[in-house]
Amino acid sequence: MYVAIAGNIGSGKTELIHLLQQELGWEVSDDNMSDNPYLSNFYADMSRWALNLQIYFLTRRFKAVQRAMWSDKVILQDRTMYEDANVFVENLLNMRLMSYAAYKTYRELYDTMTSYVKPPELLIYLKASPATLINNIRRRNNPGETAINFEYLTMLNNRYNDWIDEYKENKVEIDIDNTDIIHDKECHDKVIKIITNHLPYLSVTEKYKTT
Repeated sequence: MYVAIAGNIGSGKTELIHLLQQELGWEVSDDNMSDNPYLSNFYADMSRWALNLQIYFLTRRFKAVQRAMWSDKVILQDRTMYEDANVFVENLLNMRLMSYAAYKTYRELYDTMTSYVKPPELLIYLKASPATLINNIRRRNNPGETAINFEYLTMLNNRYNDWIDEYKENKVEIDIDNTDIIHDKECHDKVIKIITNHLPYLSVTEKYKTT
């Protein structure tokens, strides 16, 4: 089975994954994006590299979901193919950074792939304001993200909010603006309890059971 962490750029998905991995022993999907050959080029010239980048993400995430679906362990995935399509690709089309022909090709491939997999057992959405996102991005100082601006994050946030409102599967929202899962021990214990309560059939340590 797999649990997905969804959220905008800079929302803290990696930090939450590390926390769940450490505290609950959940494993991280091996869809490693660190060798992405398109990311830096995309932020430098979005219209040129939009389709390449999104096809790359779609393929990697599809393979990871297939592996996780048949695992007897809890597998954590950093972002889903669903938000790639319904947030990022839709935003690229709206900004005219992806042509309609390219968009249609992507959607046909996406629809075909999603028919072979199932949604995550739980989707954890990390909701954060654009101000929080931009601060987190600047703090981690990733060279591939230097061109990301406030306006772009705001547009993505709006699409995220629309998408999560329409998402009908098992989900939980965590307000990152008021949640410090890195430095606040009480806060991160509370977050883990919220998450595990949405997966009542899983065996978790006594510390995180609902009392």
